[in-house]
Amino acid sequence: MTRNGGDAEPARQAEPPGLRLAAGGGRQVPRHGPHEPHEQGEPLPRDRSQAILEAAKQVGTLLKRKGHPFALAGSVAAYAHGGSQNLQHDADFCVRPEDAEAVAATLSEGGLAVRTPPEDWLIKAKCFGQDVDIIFELAHQPVSPAMLARAEELPVDSVRMPVLCPTDLLWSLIAAFSEHHCDFGAVLPIARALREKVDWEQVRRACGDEPMPAAFFFLLERLNVIPPYTDPDPRTAADPHKEQS
Repeated sequence: MTRNGGDAEPARQAEPPGLRLAAGGGRQVPRHGPHEPHEQGEPLPRDRSQAILEAAKQVGTLLKRKGHPFALAGSVAAYAHGGSQNLQHDADFCVRPEDAEAVAATLSEGGLAVRTPPEDWLIKAKCFGQDVDIIFELAHQPVSPAMLARAEELPVDSVRMPVLCPTDLLWSLIAAFSEHHCDFGAVLPIARALREKVDWEQVRRACGDEPMPAAFFFLLERLNVIPPYTDPDPRTAADPHKEQS
């Protein structure tokens, strides 16, 4: 997951491999530098989207068994809410900043390769050959207990787990837009699929007047995904340049 998409690949039906927790290796989690990719000992599905789902299910199972507060995010969360199975390049999970080290240890003990990248807002893991991002800061804001409390328990294929609510999910994707990361094409299908489940006014308020999110809202309006914005203050709507008393 880019700061807080990649090209989606076509989804094909594939028989998923049987899931089992990898034997714990008890490895220490490095502060910097990667482990060698860990082989799970299971055949990968032929379809990459299904492989990402299998990775999400495996990680979700590990986190649930240890009782870590978390929520699924990114394109897999959109799929859990009814979006497309044309998943993007990884599986994303949100955890509180104070839980990041314990979560990393749980994944390492479960046999996954875990590393701390230079970016200071996530840790990375490998599962079934797929990238898994464990994110503790979304759009420059720490993942909060309130956000995790709003998560919805949903099935991800055959595994139930907490999933970011649609409003938080869209906020996390849109608020991350900047001059250096502005992939509207990755987020547009998610916005279309979940539009009736999202509190768009709340997302607008949370994004403020940042230019890239504002441009994306304009695109959504022109495509009739969301209604045009109406200023709640009738005085401003009548004359937006009039100084208010």
